[in-house]
Amino acid sequence: KLKMIFIFNYKENNPSSSPFLTLHAVRQWSNVPFFTVPLARAHGKSFAHRSELRQAKRIVVKLGSAVVTRGDECGLALGRLASIVEQVVLINRNGREMMIVTSGAVAFGKQRLRHEILLSQSVRQALHSGQNQLKDMSLPVLEARACAAAGQSGLMALYEAMFTQYSTCTAQILVTNLDFHDDQKRRNLNSTLHELLRMNIVPIINTNDAVVPPPEPNSDLQGVNVISIKDNDSLAARLAVEMRADLLIALSDVEGLYDSPPGSDDAKLLDTFYPGDQHSITYGTKSRVGIGGMEAKVKAALWALQGGTSVVIANGTHPKVTGHVITDIVEGKKVGTFFSEVKPAGPTVEQQTEMARSAGRTLASLEPEQRSDIICILADLLTERKDEILSANKNDMEHAVSRLSPAMLKRLSLSSSKLNSLSIGLRQIAVSSQDSVGRVLRRTRVANKLELEQITVPIGVLLVIFESRPDCLPQVSALAIASGNALLLKGGKEAANTNRILHELAQEALSIHGVKDAIQLVSTREEVEDLCRLEKMIDLIIPRGSSQLVRDIQRAAKSIPVLGHSEGICHVYVDHEASVDKAIKIIRDSKCDYPAACNAMETLLVHRDLLRTPLFDQIIDMLRTEHVKVHAGPKFASYLTFSPSEVKSLRTEYGDLECCIEVVDSMQEAVDHIHKYGSSHTDVIVTENEDTAEQFLQQLDSACVFWNASSRFADGYRFGLGAEVGISTARIHARGPVGLEGLLTTKWVLRGEGQTAADFSEQGSMTYLHENLPVAQVLPGHRTTS
Repeated sequence: KLKMIFIFNYKENNPSSSPFLTLHAVRQWSNVPFFTVPLARAHGKSFAHRSELRQAKRIVVKLGSAVVTRGDECGLALGRLASIVEQVVLINRNGREMMIVTSGAVAFGKQRLRHEILLSQSVRQALHSGQNQLKDMSLPVLEARACAAAGQSGLMALYEAMFTQYSTCTAQILVTNLDFHDDQKRRNLNSTLHELLRMNIVPIINTNDAVVPPPEPNSDLQGVNVISIKDNDSLAARLAVEMRADLLIALSDVEGLYDSPPGSDDAKLLDTFYPGDQHSITYGTKSRVGIGGMEAKVKAALWALQGGTSVVIANGTHPKVTGHVITDIVEGKKVGTFFSEVKPAGPTVEQQTEMARSAGRTLASLEPEQRSDIICILADLLTERKDEILSANKNDMEHAVSRLSPAMLKRLSLSSSKLNSLSIGLRQIAVSSQDSVGRVLRRTRVANKLELEQITVPIGVLLVIFESRPDCLPQVSALAIASGNALLLKGGKEAANTNRILHELAQEALSIHGVKDAIQLVSTREEVEDLCRLEKMIDLIIPRGSSQLVRDIQRAAKSIPVLGHSEGICHVYVDHEASVDKAIKIIRDSKCDYPAACNAMETLLVHRDLLRTPLFDQIIDMLRTEHVKVHAGPKFASYLTFSPSEVKSLRTEYGDLECCIEVVDSMQEAVDHIHKYGSSHTDVIVTENEDTAEQFLQQLDSACVFWNASSRFADGYRFGLGAEVGISTARIHARGPVGLEGLLTTKWVLRGEGQTAADFSEQGSMTYLHENLPVAQVLPGHRTTS
């Protein structure tokens, strides 16, 4: 039998005394089942990636002193503990075995003893003085073991009360260092814990601080009269390995492990820590309570990792994350620092972002002709290397045919004609890039010899997330190059092979001017939600995919702007003065040309006077011929004896050969319907009445509004933008098809000769002119960069 020896930093006053072990369990009758299912994996090897944490079946949660106690160290953080208990119960009910290693007995006892001392002193003083007015009372220094003895029962009673609210049973186990040095007691402890877990009881484990010696004073306390609470990191690590736990979650008062003390300017939170990285870490001071500090946590975490238990160190005190920090970690989200023995071969996504930003600044400083050259070379490579591209795409198609819908497969598929069209579009972008970065939009003479310019500059680092659309990669890459932006790409796994070859071609083109790293393809197991949290690295997110993807990104990216639209519910309104031929052509093209596109028609609005006319009959016949499934709107259904299936919602994006038909009484009712049920994407009117058309175009608040033209024209390429990164329905910045212009922002450049704001005050000698100057007047030799 393999014996694991772990050296604890405990100093027993009387090593010969018998260790103290107590078990306290009150079974609550409930319908919670016992989980006796064996672990999902053989223990002995920790998880290599965060995403694998979802497989963890046995979890130890270590609550540090700073998590359990209040800021004044006198009492417990009840609200924080309640949210932690709720998460533990939730995870436990999902079939996982949970154990808690907790601090807090000393702090709780300290609160109780202080209260008793104050009460005792006040009574004695009142009797002595004969009056209620009390003099200043000083509190004695409280001994840690006495505090632990006074607080342990109350701490456990509090846990028991909280867990009882969820009909979950708990058990208390107090241990000392000697319990791990005696083989028989180790086996007893192990057996007890296994039996508790078998009965679905949550063990709550703590060191028996009533019999251990007090901790050595912390150097960082600087004379403040507080009692440090014994650190439980080593205990949690030892128990996790002894019990073959899959995951140890160590909650503290810091976000995780930083490469330098968290308070320093250049400190960076490490998403993942590898055993060989200790030399790159500089440790800071310890927390306000506890004696271990981050260095002790790291040592304990590495020991547990070596023993086969994965570890995450995270913040359990932040009010914005405490309520879901444990569940987020178990779900594999990027929270805190994850300890892994498997170091990826390539750079992390954070490193990729930094590489892209650095190269992006160089890209923005290139001459317009140089950026144009890069795009033209990429356009050439798309046709010259089409055999490689199509071969990779065929591989993706073969793997996806059984998993994707026909509409998604069509988006995934590439062909020679598609590559030729892409190449033509890229050359249009190359031409437009000649007048993009550094273009002067406005010039103003603020005062004599004080001139102001507003110029275009790149946004910074773009993150584009796209599904099943490999043709998106060269389009977006060309637009990023033309606008001088760094680019981070996250494609769907269904197009992994195609995306890889297209990204290689983009970097090959970029390398001619030494900016290969400006475009990065994220190939790690990075969750989209985790990418949306890189607010310090990414300046704009552009989702390209399903409405659900866009909504998820908009919800997750709380601190990063998102450009795009969540739905493409496009309408075609056929007025009673519409041309028959135009109506049929426009409806067919809008719905049937590419049903999966976001600019395809989803709802057909028909003027009431057209019902039971040849025009309406031809529309229905055409849709039937094109195999379009029709859903009847409420008003349309009321006109029919036998109607098609009634629509479930008038706000539906079908993305297939399906559409809704609804009847309206007027153009104004059509506008009102679109405002209520549309998505502000693209809407069309078919009519021969110019006044009616102009009213429709003026009143409708959509990104694109068309008269007698298919909704499929809502596209950057068809608008002459060369390509687009997406269609935006937002009210600010870019709207509609977003091409090169939408990827630029501005900055103000002021050139003076020593002027100050005081010069223009009432006592100053200068006055403002604010004269607009022709933007064509550029200073000789002027060169603008971001």
